[in-house]
Amino acid sequence: MEYGFTTAAYVVAAVLFILSLGGLSGQESAKRAVWYGIIGMALATLATLIGPGSGLWLLSLLLIAGGGAVGVVIAKRVQMTDMPQLVAAMHSLVGLAAVFVGMIAHFEIVRVMTAFTEAGLVYPRGSADWSLTATQIADQFVAATELGRSFGTFAGLIAEKTAVEVNILHIELFLGVFIGAVTFTGSVVAYGKLAGRVSSAAEKLPGGHMLNAGAAAMSLICLIWYVNSGSFAPLLIMTLLAGFIGYHLIMGIGGADMPVVVSMLNSYSGWAAAAIGFSLGNDLLIVTGALVGSSGAILSYIMCKAMNRSFISVILGGFGTTTGPAMEVEGEQVAIDAEGVATALNDADSIVIVPGYGMAVAQAQGAVSDLVTKLRAKGKSVRFAIHPVAGRLPGHMNVLLAEAKVPYDIVLEMDEINEDLAKTDVVIVIGSNDIVNPAAQDDPNSPIAGMPVLEVWKAKQVFVSKRGQGTGYSGIENPLFYKDNTRMFYGDAKASISALLPKID
Repeated sequence: MEYGFTTAAYVVAAVLFILSLGGLSGQESAKRAVWYGIIGMALATLATLIGPGSGLWLLSLLLIAGGGAVGVVIAKRVQMTDMPQLVAAMHSLVGLAAVFVGMIAHFEIVRVMTAFTEAGLVYPRGSADWSLTATQIADQFVAATELGRSFGTFAGLIAEKTAVEVNILHIELFLGVFIGAVTFTGSVVAYGKLAGRVSSAAEKLPGGHMLNAGAAAMSLICLIWYVNSGSFAPLLIMTLLAGFIGYHLIMGIGGADMPVVVSMLNSYSGWAAAAIGFSLGNDLLIVTGALVGSSGAILSYIMCKAMNRSFISVILGGFGTTTGPAMEVEGEQVAIDAEGVATALNDADSIVIVPGYGMAVAQAQGAVSDLVTKLRAKGKSVRFAIHPVAGRLPGHMNVLLAEAKVPYDIVLEMDEINEDLAKTDVVIVIGSNDIVNPAAQDDPNSPIAGMPVLEVWKAKQVFVSKRGQGTGYSGIENPLFYKDNTRMFYGDAKASISALLPKID
């Protein structure tokens, strides 16, 4: 009965997870999709707690309550500007969990083998001494079965495995620990870069790719050693090597490309969960991990195409670096005040707003929404241009604009609006740098060379809302700020946009 309920609940939860992922593809269905995910996870947790092998109820409930309480506190305290680093931190926990579960699975295998040895039985099954009589062999299998039933659910499953199945289990948990360790250290570094605690520049040790390749080769050797010996030493050595790979891969990625890194780590965490699902024999964990892993990989691929990056180079951590000296930027940045920007907006017929991470930092989306409402009330065409990697998290700007009640139909992707920018009267850039940087097209030595960008410089007038003259998160100079049709609207984005509101008549 409990197997039937658990299986049915897992099937329903898997369907809800699929519906949740599908719904997240659109802004209008995203809120409903989140609830699908919440209900699916609640159902999966309940089915696991009351399903086969359930026990330690008090401890389980305390851990769930404690984790839930921490989650509520974090959700209330973390601002939208901090969501990218929060996501990276959550990925690190998934990776660490995969490492711990894999290690525990190893120790359970050792425990079962030790118990069989102490009982004078041969393990794994099928490894009996065939010089014994048929009756003696049958007695051994009966004794092994009785011993297996004395273990917990997972150890009991291990006790019933054949030699081939034990080797497969060794490979599964080895892969789970490897991917988990890469995800853990990589996510910690990503968190540091996004939070500004680690340099956003692409940094590698001398012989970077060779070091990564060497660590991967040594991990493969450890796999062969582990499958043949079953000892803890190769598993521990591989964990340390995988941790180094994760650290070095993400350290070698420049700040301009961190949105891709977040989605890539999301994929890694999913595959780690799937691998551990195989080790535990948990079908829902396999399905969920595969969904997360594949969706993260697809998102990474889409974003790589949007940035004109090679997907393989992303995986290997070999992008975000320069190939030579960047072009010199000539001219000076010309400032403008709120009165001048408001005059241009009053005279304009078509307006495009390009939001970036600076809008998130200033929490200016509400003021931007109010400005759009006033401009549209005057009959002006106002649209948003969203670059695929705007902000530091995929979909970051879309979430902020939805939160500010901006109509979905005026929020357009780069490919939908780029051709219209040359016919636009005014473009307002709010806290963006790389996604509107003409160096991506003009400078082959730029770290973002070849990346598709919003060609805002083709508009009649461009106003850039920016705190100061700094180069921003990626550290790349932007020639846009020095062009003749660009004016710098210095100041906090929320205050600057709010100052425009009473001047729109």
